[in-house]
Amino acid sequence: MAANTTDGPTVAPRRKMNILFSLTLILLLLALWVLLGFWTDKFWTPLNITNLMRQGSMTAILALGQTFVIITAGIDLSVGAIVGFCTVIIAWLLHAGFPVWAAILITLLFGVLIGAFHGFGIVRMGLPPFIITLATLTSLRGIGLLITNGSTINIVNDDFTNFAVAEFLGIPSLFWMVILVAIPAVIFLHLSRWGRYLFAVGSNREAARLSGVNVNGMIYLAYILSGTCAAFVGVLLASRIAIGNATQADGWELQAIASSVIGGTSLFGAVGSVYGPLIGAFILATINNGANLLNLNSFWQRIITGALIIVIVYFDQLRRRRL
Repeated sequence: MAANTTDGPTVAPRRKMNILFSLTLILLLLALWVLLGFWTDKFWTPLNITNLMRQGSMTAILALGQTFVIITAGIDLSVGAIVGFCTVIIAWLLHAGFPVWAAILITLLFGVLIGAFHGFGIVRMGLPPFIITLATLTSLRGIGLLITNGSTINIVNDDFTNFAVAEFLGIPSLFWMVILVAIPAVIFLHLSRWGRYLFAVGSNREAARLSGVNVNGMIYLAYILSGTCAAFVGVLLASRIAIGNATQADGWELQAIASSVIGGTSLFGAVGSVYGPLIGAFILATINNGANLLNLNSFWQRIITGALIIVIVYFDQLRRRRL
């Protein structure tokens, strides 16, 4: 499920490796479902499957936004804080009487602005992505707590809160939002020149610049897409929990990075896809869901996730050496 922008004799083996990796991810997810179906009779119940789809959907969208950044050989540590901050923004707007559609658009605009700020910090100020996004993570938590005085803002708009629990054709609305985001993401990343430019920037910035690619513009775009996806997840989370709380989504940035990496996105840049992070997110959601059903200590969930990241990154390095 990874993509590349180079031509030449290495394309065919890379494609074979990518196809093999994609099939491995799918088989891993299916194996988890089969095993959990044997280990607990609650896994395949309609209620649990619905909950699993809802649990994985928000992480999947967050991971997809993170993937755009990682492809450029960057990182965005602020996405969890953006989610929590945006629950506060949309809750405040709805409490102030804004129409739902206006509150959503304004909240998404905050995601765009935060992403643009990250791009400015990296491109104009010369700050490493790790530093600028870490600073935003800390600052947004503090700003959100200042806005709410350390408390929460209740959302009493039924039209807004009912969306997260609604279903269409038997599929949760939150999962439909994954599809809504994934379709244009596939077109952008795999079928457009902008996607090729993004991979080129992650592969070799100087070579991309000499080839006529607007490197700075692509970095701005990657972080704006990440911030917008995080803001969108903030809207969905606020709909699900019916409150605005700046401390929500704590640690979700690590879940997003883990999902992207497990899905085949290389932390070295220039390798990634839309499909991989989505599957990676649902692999993590399945692990967490299964651990809860089996009454396993929550610490094991973190251990398993960490082990998966080590294995995937190790094989990614082997793949890069062979190609």
